[in-house]
Amino acid sequence: MSKIAFIFPGQGAQKAGMGKDFYENSKTAAEVIDRASELLGLDMKALCFEENDLLDQTEYTQAALVTVCMAMEKVLRERGFAPDVTAGLSLGEYCAIASAGGMSTENAITTVRKRGILMQNAVPGGQGAMAAVLGLDAGKIEEVLADRSGVMIANYNCPGQIVITGWKEDVEQAADALKEAGAKRVLPLNVSGPFHSSLLEQAGEELGKELEQVDFSDLQIPYVTNVTAEYVTDITKTKELLARQVASSVRWQQSMELLIADGVDTFVEIGPGRTLAGFLRKINREVKVYNVGTWEDVDKVVNELC
Repeated sequence: MSKIAFIFPGQGAQKAGMGKDFYENSKTAAEVIDRASELLGLDMKALCFEENDLLDQTEYTQAALVTVCMAMEKVLRERGFAPDVTAGLSLGEYCAIASAGGMSTENAITTVRKRGILMQNAVPGGQGAMAAVLGLDAGKIEEVLADRSGVMIANYNCPGQIVITGWKEDVEQAADALKEAGAKRVLPLNVSGPFHSSLLEQAGEELGKELEQVDFSDLQIPYVTNVTAEYVTDITKTKELLARQVASSVRWQQSMELLIADGVDTFVEIGPGRTLAGFLRKINREVKVYNVGTWEDVDKVVNELC
C-alpha cells in the first residue's frame, strides 16, 4: 500500500488565474477564498485570478498562495483523499501544518499575511538578493561561502540546484566565486528580498511574537520542518521552528530524502506549477509524483490513488 505525502510549494509558484477553476467548481474551495477576503480585507479573487502587480509582492503573495493551496487541499479531503505525512517548502510549510491538523486554515492565512509584511519590510528594497546556483555540489558551495558573512544558502532544493541569499553585493561576488569553482550557471532571482538569510533574523523574532497569539492544535499526522528536515509530531515545537525558519536555510532536498527513506513512495504536489515535482525527479526518479493545480487534476489523482 502506498505511503502518501502532501507537499506544498513556496513563493515563486504563484501565477494569475490560480485557483479560479476551483472557485467556480467547488463550494468548499470558494468558501476558503471568500473567507480569506473577509479575514484580510483583500479582494482575493482579484488578487489570485486576475493579472496584477501585487501578486509578486511578498506581502500579498504569501496570503494568496496559502489561500489557494488550502482551497485545493480541502477539495481533496472532501473527496476522501488524505495523506500520511505533509511537508511544504518555506511558505508552503504553513499549508503542511494546517493539512496535518496543527492549525486552522484561517490562522494559516492570517499568519502568513503578517509574515509576508515582516519579510517584505526587513531589508530596504534593492539591498538584498538571491541567486540560483546550478550544477555545483552543495558541499562545494558551503566551502566557497564559508568565509563570506554577507551571503548564505537559502534553499537546498535538489541535487544541482542550490539558492544563495544575502546582501546584493555579497551575492554578486559569491556568484563570481562559485562560477570559478565550477558552477554551470548562477542565475539572479526576481525576488523582493534576501529571504532565508540572517538579514531576516529580526523579522523572525517579530514573527515569533505574532505566533504567540496563534492557536495551534495537536497534530493528526506528522509534518517535516524546513529548519532541520526532521519530523514534527509535537505541536509545541512549531512556533519556535516557524520563527527560526524565516532566517534559516530551507532543507528541502534533505526533507524529501527523509520521507523517501521512510517509505513514502507517492507525493502529491498541491498548488500552482510543478516546481516540487521537478525537484523530486532530481532527488529520486523512482517515486511517483502527482500534481493538483487545476480542477481537471482532482479526478485524475483521486481516481488513481483512492
